[in-house]
Amino acid sequence: MQSKPPTGYASISTVNMDFIQTSAGFLLDLLPDNIKTIATLYAPLDGMNEKGLCVAVNMISDNTKIEQNSNKPDITTTTAIRLLLDKAANVEEAIALLQQYDMHASMGMMVHFAISDVSGKSVVVEYINNEMLVTETPVLTNFYISEGKKYGIGSAQSHERYDILTKVLFDNDNITTEQMKNALDSVSKDNFNEYEATEWSIIFNQTSGEVTYYHRENYQNGYTFDVKGGD
Repeated sequence: MQSKPPTGYASISTVNMDFIQTSAGFLLDLLPDNIKTIATLYAPLDGMNEKGLCVAVNMISDNTKIEQNSNKPDITTTTAIRLLLDKAANVEEAIALLQQYDMHASMGMMVHFAISDVSGKSVVVEYINNEMLVTETPVLTNFYISEGKKYGIGSAQSHERYDILTKVLFDNDNITTEQMKNALDSVSKDNFNEYEATEWSIIFNQTSGEVTYYHRENYQNGYTFDVKGGD
Protein backbone atom coordinates (compact mmCIF):
# COMPACT_ATOMS: atom_id res chain seq x y z
CA MET A 1 0.00 0.00 0.00
CA GLN A 2 1.48 3.35 -1.08
CA SER A 3 0.43 6.52 0.71
CA LYS A 4 1.10 10.19 -0.06
CA PRO A 5 -0.71 12.22 2.62
CA PRO A 6 -0.98 15.98 1.96
CA THR A 7 0.51 16.84 5.36
CA GLY A 8 2.80 13.86 5.96
CA TYR A 9 5.52 11.69 4.47
CA ALA A 10 5.06 9.38 1.51
CA SER A 11 5.33 5.73 2.50
CA ILE A 12 4.87 2.16 1.41
CA SER A 13 3.45 -0.45 3.79
CA THR A 14 2.24 -4.04 3.92
CA VAL A 15 -1.36 -4.92 4.70
CA ASN A 16 -2.68 -8.45 5.25
CA MET A 17 -6.31 -8.48 4.18
CA ASP A 18 -6.86 -11.74 6.06
CA PHE A 19 -6.28 -9.88 9.34
CA ILE A 20 -8.78 -7.19 8.37
CA GLN A 21 -11.31 -9.84 7.32
CA THR A 22 -10.91 -11.63 10.66
CA SER A 23 -11.47 -8.40 12.55
CA ALA A 24 -14.32 -6.96 10.47
CA GLY A 25 -16.00 -10.22 9.44
CA PHE A 26 -18.71 -10.16 6.81
CA LEU A 27 -19.06 -6.38 7.19
CA LEU A 28 -15.92 -5.93 5.09
CA ASP A 29 -17.62 -7.63 2.16
CA LEU A 30 -20.43 -5.08 2.32
CA LEU A 31 -18.11 -2.11 1.82
CA PRO A 32 -17.41 -0.65 -1.63
CA ASP A 33 -13.86 -1.14 -2.94
CA ASN A 34 -12.85 2.50 -2.46
CA ILE A 35 -13.79 2.33 1.24
CA LYS A 36 -11.89 -0.94 1.63
CA THR A 37 -8.81 0.75 0.16
CA ILE A 38 -9.06 3.59 2.69
CA ALA A 39 -9.45 1.06 5.51
CA THR A 40 -6.26 -0.73 4.52
CA LEU A 41 -4.32 2.50 5.00
CA TYR A 42 -4.93 2.18 8.73
CA ALA A 43 -4.08 -1.51 9.06
CA PRO A 44 -0.39 -1.77 8.07
CA LEU A 45 1.90 -4.35 9.64
CA ASP A 46 5.17 -2.79 8.50
CA GLY A 47 6.50 -0.08 6.20
CA MET A 48 9.01 2.62 5.34
CA ASN A 49 8.52 6.31 4.65
CA GLU A 50 10.42 8.73 2.42
CA LYS A 51 12.65 9.82 5.31
CA GLY A 52 13.92 6.27 5.73
CA LEU A 53 11.98 5.52 8.92
CA CYS A 54 11.08 1.83 9.07
CA VAL A 55 8.60 0.24 11.45
CA ALA A 56 7.24 -3.27 11.84
CA VAL A 57 5.10 -5.06 14.38
CA ASN A 58 6.03 -8.57 15.54
CA MET A 59 3.87 -10.95 17.55
CA ILE A 60 5.07 -12.49 20.82
CA SER A 61 3.73 -15.78 22.17
CA ASP A 62 2.34 -14.52 25.47
CA ASN A 63 -1.08 -14.80 27.08
CA THR A 64 -1.25 -11.12 28.01
CA LYS A 65 -2.24 -8.25 25.75
CA ILE A 66 -1.57 -4.53 25.51
CA GLU A 67 -4.32 -2.46 27.13
CA GLN A 68 -2.81 0.77 28.46
CA ASN A 69 -5.01 3.04 30.53
CA SER A 70 -3.37 6.26 31.65
CA ASN A 71 -5.98 8.75 30.39
CA LYS A 72 -4.09 9.47 27.18
CA PRO A 73 -5.79 9.19 23.80
CA ASP A 74 -6.16 5.58 22.70
CA ILE A 75 -4.46 4.08 19.66
CA THR A 76 -4.18 0.58 18.19
CA THR A 77 -0.93 -1.01 17.03
CA THR A 78 -1.78 -0.88 13.33
CA THR A 79 -3.02 2.71 13.51
CA ALA A 80 0.20 3.56 15.34
CA ILE A 81 2.24 2.27 12.40
CA ARG A 82 0.29 4.56 10.08
CA LEU A 83 0.91 7.49 12.43
CA LEU A 84 4.66 6.85 12.53
CA LEU A 85 4.98 6.44 8.78
CA ASP A 86 3.03 9.65 8.18
CA LYS A 87 4.63 11.85 10.84
CA ALA A 88 8.00 10.53 12.11
CA ALA A 89 11.29 11.24 10.33
CA ASN A 90 13.50 9.32 12.78
CA VAL A 91 13.46 7.03 15.79
CA GLU A 92 13.35 9.87 18.33
CA GLU A 93 10.27 11.39 16.71
CA ALA A 94 8.63 7.97 16.55
CA ILE A 95 9.17 7.36 20.26
CA ALA A 96 7.88 10.82 21.13
CA LEU A 97 4.70 10.17 19.15
CA LEU A 98 4.06 6.79 20.77
CA GLN A 99 4.51 8.29 24.24
CA GLN A 100 1.49 10.51 23.61
CA TYR A 101 -0.95 7.57 23.45
CA ASP A 102 -2.32 4.63 25.37
CA MET A 103 -1.59 1.56 23.24
CA HIS A 104 -4.14 -1.19 22.60
CA ALA A 105 -3.13 -4.24 20.59
CA SER A 106 -5.08 -4.85 17.40
CA MET A 107 -7.02 -8.14 17.62
CA GLY A 108 -5.86 -8.59 21.21
CA MET A 109 -2.39 -9.80 20.27
CA MET A 110 0.82 -9.27 22.24
CA VAL A 111 3.27 -7.50 19.96
CA HIS A 112 6.30 -5.26 19.93
CA PHE A 113 7.52 -2.65 17.47
CA ALA A 114 10.81 -2.66 15.56
CA ILE A 115 11.73 0.91 14.56
CA SER A 116 14.84 2.13 12.73
CA ASP A 117 15.96 5.19 10.79
CA VAL A 118 18.46 6.18 8.12
CA SER A 119 21.12 7.05 10.73
CA GLY A 120 21.32 3.40 11.71
CA LYS A 121 19.54 3.75 15.03
CA SER A 122 17.32 0.76 15.73
CA VAL A 123 15.07 0.10 18.73
CA VAL A 124 12.33 -2.16 19.98
CA VAL A 125 9.30 -0.68 21.72
CA GLU A 126 7.56 -3.07 24.10
CA TYR A 127 4.61 -2.72 26.46
CA ILE A 128 5.01 -4.54 29.77
CA ASN A 129 2.65 -3.98 32.73
CA ASN A 130 1.16 -1.10 30.74
CA GLU A 131 4.53 0.65 30.59
CA MET A 132 6.18 1.58 27.30
CA LEU A 133 9.80 0.39 27.23
CA VAL A 134 12.41 1.29 24.60
CA THR A 135 15.54 -0.81 24.06
CA GLU A 136 18.22 -0.37 21.40
CA THR A 137 18.79 -3.52 19.34
CA PRO A 138 19.92 -4.18 15.76
CA VAL A 139 17.94 -7.46 15.57
CA LEU A 140 14.41 -8.34 16.62
CA THR A 141 12.40 -11.52 16.26
CA ASN A 142 9.50 -12.65 18.44
CA PHE A 143 10.57 -12.63 22.09
CA TYR A 144 10.81 -9.89 24.71
CA ILE A 145 14.05 -7.90 24.59
CA SER A 146 13.44 -5.50 27.49
CA GLU A 147 15.25 -6.37 30.72
CA GLY A 148 13.06 -7.72 33.50
CA LYS A 149 10.80 -10.68 34.27
CA LYS A 150 9.48 -10.89 30.70
CA TYR A 151 12.90 -10.97 29.05
CA GLY A 152 13.26 -13.93 26.68
CA ILE A 153 9.62 -15.01 26.71
CA GLY A 154 8.80 -16.25 23.24
CA SER A 155 9.25 -19.33 21.10
CA ALA A 156 12.52 -21.28 20.99
CA GLN A 157 12.49 -20.78 17.24
CA SER A 158 12.46 -16.99 17.65
CA HIS A 159 15.62 -17.21 19.77
CA GLU A 160 17.31 -19.36 17.14
CA ARG A 161 16.42 -16.91 14.39
CA TYR A 162 17.70 -14.05 16.54
CA ASP A 163 21.06 -15.80 16.96
CA ILE A 164 21.35 -16.45 13.22
CA LEU A 165 20.66 -12.83 12.30
CA THR A 166 22.94 -11.48 15.02
CA LYS A 167 25.80 -13.59 13.64
CA VAL A 168 25.16 -12.25 10.13
CA LEU A 169 25.53 -8.69 11.44
CA PHE A 170 28.64 -9.59 13.47
CA ASP A 171 30.33 -11.24 10.49
CA ASN A 172 29.62 -8.45 7.98
CA ASP A 173 30.45 -4.78 8.44
CA ASN A 174 28.50 -3.68 5.37
CA ILE A 175 25.75 -6.06 4.36
CA THR A 176 24.85 -6.15 0.68
CA THR A 177 21.33 -6.61 -0.62
CA GLU A 178 22.22 -10.13 -1.68
CA GLN A 179 23.54 -10.97 1.79
CA MET A 180 20.42 -9.55 3.37
CA LYS A 181 18.22 -11.63 1.07
CA ASN A 182 20.18 -14.74 2.00
CA ALA A 183 19.84 -13.86 5.69
CA LEU A 184 16.07 -13.58 5.35
CA ASP A 185 16.03 -16.90 3.51
CA SER A 186 18.01 -18.52 6.33
CA VAL A 187 15.38 -17.60 8.94
CA SER A 188 12.26 -18.32 6.88
CA LYS A 189 9.82 -20.97 8.13
CA ASP A 190 10.97 -23.75 5.82
CA ASN A 191 14.20 -23.96 7.84
CA PHE A 192 12.29 -24.89 11.00
CA ASN A 193 9.97 -27.65 9.75
CA GLU A 194 7.03 -25.26 9.69
CA TYR A 195 3.99 -26.43 7.74
CA GLU A 196 3.32 -22.87 6.57
CA ALA A 197 5.55 -20.64 4.47
CA THR A 198 6.74 -17.22 5.56
CA GLU A 199 4.09 -14.93 4.07
CA TRP A 200 6.49 -12.21 3.00
CA SER A 201 10.01 -10.92 3.57
CA ILE A 202 11.12 -7.36 2.87
CA ILE A 203 14.37 -5.51 2.31
CA PHE A 204 14.01 -1.80 3.06
CA ASN A 205 16.77 0.31 1.49
CA GLN A 206 16.58 3.35 3.74
CA THR A 207 19.01 5.35 1.60
CA SER A 208 17.55 4.79 -1.86
CA GLY A 209 13.91 4.49 -0.79
CA GLU A 210 13.54 1.13 -2.53
CA VAL A 211 11.48 -1.65 -1.00
CA THR A 212 11.85 -5.23 -2.25
CA TYR A 213 9.26 -7.89 -1.37
CA TYR A 214 9.69 -11.66 -1.50
CA HIS A 215 6.46 -13.66 -1.36
CA ARG A 216 6.14 -17.04 0.39
CA GLU A 217 9.87 -17.80 0.50
CA ASN A 218 10.45 -17.31 -3.22
CA TYR A 219 13.74 -15.49 -2.82
CA GLN A 220 14.61 -15.83 -6.49
CA ASN A 221 11.92 -13.34 -7.49
CA GLY A 222 11.69 -9.99 -5.75
CA TYR A 223 9.25 -7.18 -6.40
CA THR A 224 10.83 -3.76 -6.00
CA PHE A 225 8.95 -0.49 -5.48
CA ASP A 226 9.94 3.08 -4.76
CA VAL A 227 8.60 4.60 -1.55
CA LYS A 228 7.48 7.72 -3.42
CA GLY A 229 5.64 5.77 -6.11
CA GLY A 230 6.42 3.91 -9.27
CA ASP A 231 8.28 0.64 -9.63
